[in-house]
Amino acid sequence: EMANASPDLDNAEAQRQLNNNNRPISSGLWDTECTSSKLFECSRIRALADERDAVQKKTFTKWVNSHLSRVSCRIADLYNDLRDGYMLTRLLEVLSGELLPRPTRGRMRIHCLENVDKALQFLKEQRVHLENVGSHDIVDGNHRLTLGLIWTIILRFQIQVIKIETEDNRETRSAKDALLLWCQMKTAGYSEVNIQNFTTCWRDGLAFNALIHRHRPDLIEFNKLTRSNATHNLQQAFNIAEQSLGLTKLLDPEDVNTENPDEKSIITYVVSYYHYFSKMKALIVEGKRVGKVLENCVEAEKIVNRYEGLASDLLDWIEKTIAVISNQKFANSLTGVQQQLQAFTTYCTIEKPIKFQEKGNLEVLLFTIQSKLRANNQKPYVPHDGKLISDINKAWERLEKAEHERGVALRKELIRQEKLELLAQRFDHKTTMRQAWLNENQRLVSQDNFGYDLPAVEAAMKKHEAIEADIASYEDRIGVVVELAGEMEAEGYYDIRRILARKENILGQWGLLKELVVGRKARLEQNLALQKTFQDMVYMIDWMEDTQLLSQDFGKHLLEVDDLLQTHSLQEADISVQAERVETLNSAALKFTTLEGYQPCDPQVICNRVNHVSTCLEELKQLADKRHEDLEESRQLWAFFQELEESAVWIREKSSILGAQGYGKDVTSVLKLLQKHKTLAGELLAHRSLLQNTIKRGKQILSEQSFGAAGIQDHILEVKADWKNLEDQAALRLHHLQEALNASQFSTETDDLLAWLQDAYRLVSSEDFGHDEYSTRSLLKKHRDVSDANETDETAQRLGRKPDTEGAEQLYTEVVEVAVLRQQWLHDALAVYRMFSEVNACELWIDEKEQWLDKMEVPERLEDVEVVAHRFESLDQEMNSLMGRILDVNQIVQQLLDGGHPSSTEVRGCQDHLNSRWNQIVELVEQRKDHLDSVLRLQNYLLECTEIKSQIQDKRKAIDATQYAGSDLGGVLALQRRLSTMEGALSVLEPKLMHLQEEAEHLASAQPARAMEVLVPFEGISVEWEELKRTLQGCEDSLMVAGRLQSFIQDLDSFLTWLVQTQTSAASDQLPNTLEEAEKLINKHAALKEEIGRYEEDYERLQAVNELLETEEAPLPHAALQQWLQKLDVGWNKLLEMWESRREVLVQAHIFHLFLRDVKQAESFLNNQESALALVEVPTTVETVEAALRKHKDFTTTMELNLHRIKAVIEAGESLISQNNIYSDRIRQRVDALANEGMYIVPSLLLLLIQSQETERERKLACYRTSVSLATLLLQNKRPLQI
Repeated sequence: EMANASPDLDNAEAQRQLNNNNRPISSGLWDTECTSSKLFECSRIRALADERDAVQKKTFTKWVNSHLSRVSCRIADLYNDLRDGYMLTRLLEVLSGELLPRPTRGRMRIHCLENVDKALQFLKEQRVHLENVGSHDIVDGNHRLTLGLIWTIILRFQIQVIKIETEDNRETRSAKDALLLWCQMKTAGYSEVNIQNFTTCWRDGLAFNALIHRHRPDLIEFNKLTRSNATHNLQQAFNIAEQSLGLTKLLDPEDVNTENPDEKSIITYVVSYYHYFSKMKALIVEGKRVGKVLENCVEAEKIVNRYEGLASDLLDWIEKTIAVISNQKFANSLTGVQQQLQAFTTYCTIEKPIKFQEKGNLEVLLFTIQSKLRANNQKPYVPHDGKLISDINKAWERLEKAEHERGVALRKELIRQEKLELLAQRFDHKTTMRQAWLNENQRLVSQDNFGYDLPAVEAAMKKHEAIEADIASYEDRIGVVVELAGEMEAEGYYDIRRILARKENILGQWGLLKELVVGRKARLEQNLALQKTFQDMVYMIDWMEDTQLLSQDFGKHLLEVDDLLQTHSLQEADISVQAERVETLNSAALKFTTLEGYQPCDPQVICNRVNHVSTCLEELKQLADKRHEDLEESRQLWAFFQELEESAVWIREKSSILGAQGYGKDVTSVLKLLQKHKTLAGELLAHRSLLQNTIKRGKQILSEQSFGAAGIQDHILEVKADWKNLEDQAALRLHHLQEALNASQFSTETDDLLAWLQDAYRLVSSEDFGHDEYSTRSLLKKHRDVSDANETDETAQRLGRKPDTEGAEQLYTEVVEVAVLRQQWLHDALAVYRMFSEVNACELWIDEKEQWLDKMEVPERLEDVEVVAHRFESLDQEMNSLMGRILDVNQIVQQLLDGGHPSSTEVRGCQDHLNSRWNQIVELVEQRKDHLDSVLRLQNYLLECTEIKSQIQDKRKAIDATQYAGSDLGGVLALQRRLSTMEGALSVLEPKLMHLQEEAEHLASAQPARAMEVLVPFEGISVEWEELKRTLQGCEDSLMVAGRLQSFIQDLDSFLTWLVQTQTSAASDQLPNTLEEAEKLINKHAALKEEIGRYEEDYERLQAVNELLETEEAPLPHAALQQWLQKLDVGWNKLLEMWESRREVLVQAHIFHLFLRDVKQAESFLNNQESALALVEVPTTVETVEAALRKHKDFTTTMELNLHRIKAVIEAGESLISQNNIYSDRIRQRVDALANEGMYIVPSLLLLLIQSQETERERKLACYRTSVSLATLLLQNKRPLQI
């Protein structure tokens, strides 16, 4: 039997093989210490080892390919194809069924090392101990280590799973011993086979054939095999295993039939036999179980089919019946509804009870099925597709609900039909009354007797309004009729057409009545409007007769005429308003002549009245126009006289003003008088046009010969004469004022010109050319002002226009000549002064800078050097500015020399001195700048060395502070992120170090005297840099181990938390109260089991991680971890026990509730049977006897089935009690009660049996009497009786 092999022994054996294969042989030792015989022995051993390695390589290669074929992969060379780690990863994935980390792409050595390391790490996680095997050994293609690695994989995933138990139930020591024991057990009946090892015992091939023949005797005739024909035996076994069993041919006959067969290769091949035959045995056992289950299923299916057929028929009848009685369409009449109610009553009393009996029989049949399945220890039958008893009960409940709804709906429909009949009677009564009233009112409103004047028509209108009010109040009564008809229509009254026809008749007559009323009111309104129009026409004619426009008063002056015109305008406005009113009245009256149909008056009468009013209005307008014309003529005449008089007064006033003014004493007074005279001339010009317009209007009045035109001509001539005198007087005064102005201006200009020429001559003839640049500029500016005044030639023009100015012209010529000479002298003086000023300023700046440069010493501190460098930058800007000024000086000197200046020698010497001073200061500045740059570069180098060294020291301190001392995974991850950030910072520092090294070499070569000062700081930085990298690497290693530990602790804590919660759920003492609750709790408990199964992998992974942490060299809290793992093991086992205990309780509760359900059904059946027995009556006729016999037969059949069912329920209860069910007391009570009820019904059954026997005798006696009576009747009629 199976037993657990020890993986540690297998791994130890593999590692010993690896160590032996990896132990090098020193050739020098053999050369010096071994004899020739030992050399031969050594070469022989080496040859055997190589031969063994070749066999192992071939076997392992085939074994690897047999598994890689599942993922469509293959290797050709075991040593080379595993070097990149890809095939090794795929092999481990196939064997373990887990996904390994994805291999890194690339063919470089580092990529291969990374992939192989992933595979080796996975083996470590699987608790496979690898010693002296590294990823570099596999990548380098080390033959023996590669073979050792594959053998270790075979041990872990193929051999370690073998477990065999001996007869005394003791486990074997290792998987190898278990496999050997299995081979011995399978070949125990074969006399020629004796397997004691995995080497020589397999050489003859009989062992392989015996294993195949034990499991598949149809493939091999073992009796024909001989030990002497080993090659044939091996070839046959290998071929049959490959062709018939599908086992890969890992070995060849020559690999086994040798003096020393390779043990590992044979074990590898034999393991494939073990796995194949173990799987085959499991399949055979599983097939037998399936066959038995199928037989039970076939037998149960026959019983179930009948139940499902009956259930389907009953459900179909229920659904059809529900569909029929759920139809809420009823006959639309009182009689039809009464008939439907009678049919529904027949269904409830006749058809439904039969189906109810079928439903009870179906429950009995289901109970019989469950009893048989339980007796056969089969799974209880649960009807599907909605065919459960509960589903049938639900369908029956829906049927009863639909039946109840049908009955309620029928009763409501009956009440509704009765209500509609009452509404129809009420409607007929009201429509008869409304019809009579409508006829009477139609006759009343059809009469037109309005009268022929306004009062009579108004009285008729009031009477009509009273009729309208009466009709409007009657509209509600018409609405009642409409509402009754609408209600019956909404309720679907069967004679609704007649109702609607009568309603439409009433509404039609009502509409006709309203139309008649509206028409009569329209005619009344037309008569009333016409009479009002006639009345307004009479009022208008009376007003026109009262208006007087024949007055002959046209006014005696302008103001009176304006008053009369204003009064007449008001009268015209009244006439316009009344004219519009007349037009409105005429239009309103004429509209009545164009009406179609009814006309309130004769159109000719209306036209006559309109014409009369229009004629009166036209006469009134003509009189108003005539008086307005006369008043306008009067106003024009008096306006002319007034304007002419105003013009005469204005002329006289201006004439007196011109005669009273003088001509002035100087230019200012004359100009003021001229300005006043210009204003007066403007007034004369404006008044001229006004006077001409006035005279023109006077002549027009004369030509029209209006009244009052006498004297107009004399007034016009008089005003013209006055105007002519005024114009002559104004022209004479203007001439006198012009002569006075010319005389005054000539005298003033002559005096001003002479004074200006004298001042200009004194200025241009001065010998003062200034003593410096500023004074010379001032003199030159004054001289330019005088020259500009001369160049305008205004003075010469003024002199040429005036007589007696010979002296002034001579003075002007002298001023011009002297001004030209003086201007040239001033320009030369200004250039010399400017040149001397620039030279002095430049030399002063050069003296200041030379003193500063001579005294300047380059400091040693970097801050002071930067200050001096900044000052040199400012000095460069100042020198650039000074260079521009020196260039300007040279340009000025050149201009002076070209112009032949009297001081040319002095100017040239000053220029040469300035240029030499400039060259000296430039050379001095360049020397000082070179020295300063050298010092600044050295100081920057030293500062950068100090900063980088400080940064490296800070990074090292930060790394030292990063040493892990916490107890949480978050802290480890945070520290890892900090280290990653520091690595990035170090990658930035490295280029700076390279640049700093180049700078140090340059400075050392440029300044040999200070080479040590330059190189020593860099050496210190290099030492700090190397120490920093070593510290960082050590911190990363320690954090890696701490991270793995914290991850393990976190996973362990999460798992323990889940374990506690799950234990709480599994320890629940809740018991179900119903069958549904029991099923829900069982399903929930099964889901809890699935959850536990999912966490089982986490449990195994935690155990594996713990073993991996134990191999770490870092200091870890192993004692605390062991305590936590012990708690984990105890909690896990306790959880499994609690779940199993809870499952047992829930299963017992579920079985108990199933038992209760069956008990309730049995009790219900017994109650029904008792009721049926209580109603049994003795029949009296042949027909009733036969019916009673049929009913009794059905009753006894049902009773037999149900008694069997009750017996099965009682037996099930006794079985639960014997199994110590947790509800044993309650089960005993229900079993006793059910048994007592069954005993009570037995006497009734016996009585029923006796009654049935008596009924049978009565039936036979009745048949006999009937036969005798028939025979007697036939004999009396002498007819032969044919029997």
